[in-house]
Amino acid sequence: MTRYALTVEFDGRPYMGWQRQDHGPSVQQAIEDAAFAVTGERTTVHAAGRTDAGVHGVAMRAHLDIAKPIGAFRLGEALNARLRPAPVAILACNEVADDWHARFSCTGRAYEYHIVNRRAPLTWQKGLAWHVAQPLDAAAMHTAAQALVGLHDFTTFRSAHCQAASPVKTLDRLTVTRAGDRITIAAAARSFLHHQVRSMVGSVAQVGLGRWSADDLAAALEARDRARLGLNAPPDGLYFIAATYPD
Repeated sequence: MTRYALTVEFDGRPYMGWQRQDHGPSVQQAIEDAAFAVTGERTTVHAAGRTDAGVHGVAMRAHLDIAKPIGAFRLGEALNARLRPAPVAILACNEVADDWHARFSCTGRAYEYHIVNRRAPLTWQKGLAWHVAQPLDAAAMHTAAQALVGLHDFTTFRSAHCQAASPVKTLDRLTVTRAGDRITIAAAARSFLHHQVRSMVGSVAQVGLGRWSADDLAAALEARDRARLGLNAPPDGLYFIAATYPD
């Protein structure tokens, strides 16, 4: 049995999320079905993180175990051939140690959230970014967002369906930058709660719209109450960017 690490890119729009679902297609299912077509083996693909319906992946890390002798390059090429025309691609495939785990060996995860801030509606970017027509103050958003960085109880920014044992997480980075009409919010941490990034983005956007002050955002965090959430941003603009490992 050989363990292979995958780097996966995907457009989340057609999928119910990364994890296999009974009620619709998933990225995990697409790769597992492709692996079966290539090897004749049923295997489970484990990922560094789970994404919701409509969330995208730039470089999701995953692994699977295959008994059939096959080179890593050949496996990656064969998976891509079987995945077409689905919007899922294997960017890299390599053999790893048997104890390497895409999820449990991961020491850091990074996401980006993209907002298009303009009056005109989206065309080709529809489903790939959050369209906010009202002017957003990106500088105010960045300043306010720093209250969320560090070790906190993120209950306010946690989905009611979150299965994490504790709402306490350490947020390493949360930055807001603007380039023209595009605002990018970058978040990094060892791990995130369910909906944490989208909830933080939606609340930080309330500051950008002038509906909240920086103090309001800090108070929402301290309240540890989901009812104090400003807004849960839509999945369209969220991208899993990177997973980091000790090596």
